Amino acid sequence: MNLTAVKAIYTFEMARMWRTLFQSIVSPVLSTSLYFIVFGSAIGSRIPEIDGISYGAFIVPGLVMLTLLTQSISNAAFGIYFPKFTGTIYELLSAPISSFEIVLGYVGAAATKSLILGTIILITANFFVDLQIAHPFVMVLFLVLTALTFCLFGFIIGIWADNFEKLQLVPLLIITPLVFLGGSFYSISMLPPFWQKVTLFNPVLYLVSGFRWAFYEVSDVNVVVSLSVVALFLVTCLGIIWWIFKTGYHVKQ
Repeated sequence: MNLTAVKAIYTFEMARMWRTLFQSIVSPVLSTSLYFIVFGSAIGSRIPEIDGISYGAFIVPGLVMLTLLTQSISNAAFGIYFPKFTGTIYELLSAPISSFEIVLGYVGAAATKSLILGTIILITANFFVDLQIAHPFVMVLFLVLTALTFCLFGFIIGIWADNFEKLQLVPLLIITPLVFLGGSFYSISMLPPFWQKVTLFNPVLYLVSGFRWAFYEVSDVNVVVSLSVVALFLVTCLGIIWWIFKTGYHVKQ
């Protein structure tokens, strides 16, 4: 493995994060803090508890997942789209570096950014609510798997997109609504039976539910099912990326 090339890509992408610190870190943290204030204080005063957990604490896993998913996709998508836009991707393709090493460099950097952001948000949450983590290992496992999976998904979007508008299309119009409708701010047991069944088709529900279980041992679906869904999506993304480099789809064309 060409570790020097992987390190060069990784270092370059991480340096871009520090150059755009406000956009990459400060802005998402401020947005999440506003969610805590609005939902935790305003709405939380009317909803004292859900499943024995204060409303402010209940929404923490959902808010972390909301930020983690959108930022993972955006970071990875922009990371690979920009070399396509400037034409420098052809230098990468002609260099002595494999497609696996290219993906490792870009996705590794994007996942690192997302994990840093998720950690900061968890620390910030402690200023608003009394946060307890029942299963720290499972929480970290969900964080890492989710960040890695959706960074791979973002990498696919970055390859697919042919303009800057498409980069934001999936995070804003698909992922964010799915997170809001996936039990981030409520338990699906609060919904009518019909809508409970409909919500089960929302893949984000399994991420939020499993991540919440790691905190409070409360979930809408079994945690093993949640991990299985994440693993399945991870394998699917890896398969699509393998196909992209094998066929040259939007890379060599």
